[in-house]
Amino acid sequence: MTTPRAIWRFADWALQLDTSGSGPIFESQCTTCNDSSEASDGKEVPEVWCLRHAGATGHTGFRAVTTSYFRAKLLEQDGAG
Repeated sequence: MTTPRAIWRFADWALQLDTSGSGPIFESQCTTCNDSSEASDGKEVPEVWCLRHAGATGHTGFRAVTTSYFRAKLLEQDGAG
């Protein structure tokens, strides 16, 4: 008879927005030259950067980058314990 080497337990997990730290971080990136704005906790700084960059360079395409944070949470199961 063999002794089991591992026990597998399958569990359900869920992602939740992590609100324990800062909120989302916003940035903008030029799609022509890849120059980018500073990171900011509000949208205004990256949006103003886009307009100034467009005025200075004539570049008109931008990518909005928003970084949010998540945490994985183990969901409780009936009868677990």
